[in-house]
Amino acid sequence: MHPEQIVNFLDKQAETAVYLQREMVALPALGPKNGGQGEHHKAQFLTTYLKQLGLKDIRQFPAEDPRVESGQRPNTAAVLPGRNPRRTLWIISHLDIVPAGDLSLWNTDPFTLHQDGDLLYGRGTEDNHHGLVSSLLAVKALLETSAVPRINLGLLFVSDEETGNEYGLEFLFRQHRDLFGPEDLFLVPDFGTPDSNLVDVSEKGLMWLKITVVGKQCHGSTPEKGRNSLLAASAAVLELRELYTRFDRENPLFSPPYSTFEATKKENNVPNINTIPGKDIFYLDCRILPEYDLDRVLASVREITERIASIYGVEIHVETVHRESAPATDASHPFVQALLRSIGTMYNTSPAPGGIGGGTVAAFPRKEGFPAAVWATLLGNAHQPNEHTSIQNMLGDAKVLAHLALQMPEDQ
Repeated sequence: MHPEQIVNFLDKQAETAVYLQREMVALPALGPKNGGQGEHHKAQFLTTYLKQLGLKDIRQFPAEDPRVESGQRPNTAAVLPGRNPRRTLWIISHLDIVPAGDLSLWNTDPFTLHQDGDLLYGRGTEDNHHGLVSSLLAVKALLETSAVPRINLGLLFVSDEETGNEYGLEFLFRQHRDLFGPEDLFLVPDFGTPDSNLVDVSEKGLMWLKITVVGKQCHGSTPEKGRNSLLAASAAVLELRELYTRFDRENPLFSPPYSTFEATKKENNVPNINTIPGKDIFYLDCRILPEYDLDRVLASVREITERIASIYGVEIHVETVHRESAPATDASHPFVQALLRSIGTMYNTSPAPGGIGGGTVAAFPRKEGFPAAVWATLLGNAHQPNEHTSIQNMLGDAKVLAHLALQMPEDQ
């Protein structure tokens, strides 16, 4: 099968891309931590579509979760057989989305697809419907043109990516490790640049910290009777900026090339103005270069917060909400090099391996010793109001995925 036939086929799939986006945007798959009922309906829609494409090997791996009405969080694996049936290239996309946020910031209904020329607007259109659609179109193109990939091409649709992966890819590696063969490869279309040129082979270590400051509540007119937790928390936020100087190495593989330590979420303390709070909780998002050990960073956070606690007469407790680190994928690996060639061929560009600060599910196969890359052609507005993606980029990425499936070496 000549690649031109696949390219010509995909050039005619804009309506299919819009259809898939429209259906998925209308099925908001919010996890229970984000106030939703999970990914059940979206998974049902995609399973039906996979069957319509003609895929025979479709397996379900639900993770039990009593917090949702269905009682389960879906994970779907579908495989298009290749010449070497013992090896699979897995394309991993996630089903769940984040909440729409402040609706006044949206120009259209976030859960009704809006098209403006080449752009499609709606929550989830980029994160991660773009990857879902491009992978589905790649498989459709291979099936419709009777092209047989060199190795199996697997689509893996997972739950819970936005809130920790406990019921998604982490669950699959923990409970269904035999799904993956020793020579399998992993591609995650969940991060990318508008020019298609960044192929992520490494990620910064991720650590989310919950910092609880406990003082003593009192009336606003008698501050001497209490210990102001908000004052101490504010001091801690500022002093934790010291982490930037303690861990100041730079690595040009990443952008930005340094570790980041940012205070983010803050929980409510008291409901009225004239009460000095006795408890404040805030969170620290740490993205740490691979050169640093996460435990060393955590020790520094504890040292700094203990110093602040002593100055302000409060207690400060540091709790790890989530942490993730994984080794890099070798940029010279045949899989990475084949991906770079496919991108260059389909987009007429010069892609290069690099690193990112945001965590992706590629960390899970990397920790298990599998080669994994993260790539897509994205406009970079995930989680934002008026989230959108490009039809032509979805079709272009589908061409890359199909080309890659036909060019992959059959053996390691």
